[in-house]
Amino acid sequence: MAELLVVGSVALDTVETPFGRVEEVLGGAATYASCAASFFVPVRVVGVVGEDFPQEHWEFLRARGIDLEGLQMRPGRTFRWSGFYDFDLNTAHTLRTELNVFEAFQPHLPPTYRSTPFVFLANIDPELQHQVLDQMEAPRFVACDTMNFWIEHRRQRLLELLARVDMVLMNDAEARQLCQTHSLIAAARQLLRLGPRYAVIKKGEHGAMLFGQESFFALPSYPLEEVKDPTGAGDTFAGGMLGYLASVEEVSEPTLRRAVAYGSVMASFNVEDFSLNRLRTLTREEIAQRYAQLHEFTHFA
Repeated sequence: MAELLVVGSVALDTVETPFGRVEEVLGGAATYASCAASFFVPVRVVGVVGEDFPQEHWEFLRARGIDLEGLQMRPGRTFRWSGFYDFDLNTAHTLRTELNVFEAFQPHLPPTYRSTPFVFLANIDPELQHQVLDQMEAPRFVACDTMNFWIEHRRQRLLELLARVDMVLMNDAEARQLCQTHSLIAAARQLLRLGPRYAVIKKGEHGAMLFGQESFFALPSYPLEEVKDPTGAGDTFAGGMLGYLASVEEVSEPTLRRAVAYGSVMASFNVEDFSLNRLRTLTREEIAQRYAQLHEFTHFA
């Protein structure tokens, strides 16, 4: 079992959906990805929080077995995001973003982190993602995520990053934006030509697609009757996927397909409640059961 390094945002979120509202709850891309991955492997996280970051969140992350040596605490306020969802839960509407200490974040990897074999560069400025890779010692597998803002404002550095990673994850809108095509198949093929060995296109409630140089795999999301909060679903998917790959220490067509399934399972649990509340009570037995159900739902002879 290998370790996984996760680099990204740790935040306090205020979220409203048609099913409720929460204020200043634990959030951030690195948080969701780390917690999901921690069900499979030891996780090391690099990020920054302010002096106001609640002690209960430190304790929760440590209780998940997450190594927090790389989580910096700086004078000032923690990164905050506020948004809402309509009944179309695939689209988040941002009301307010306060970068606070995250605005000056520089990822400094502790020496023990630099040899971590599996790396997930969550959604941050591509320049910072480059800085992380510059500090790494020949990682075995690197995956990155991004967003529309970086595609528009840091396009060249993002393209340079794709030449340095093994896998890129994007949602369908981001893939279309970067590759300037409506076809997700054409977008994925273009992404692969830019350098990564694999491309994963996330489609929210409609599942995910995995592309390799000579392979293709598509999987629907686990069917849910009730969804409360989709915040962090994509990061939870990525954490589950990378956590599983690190746990088996093998990147092959069969393990990648299973990793997509585990990512889907983890995301399905995450959206059942606000913030990381569902992951707080989740068990490995529940994960195994839902994975088996997803396999049954999607199997045909």
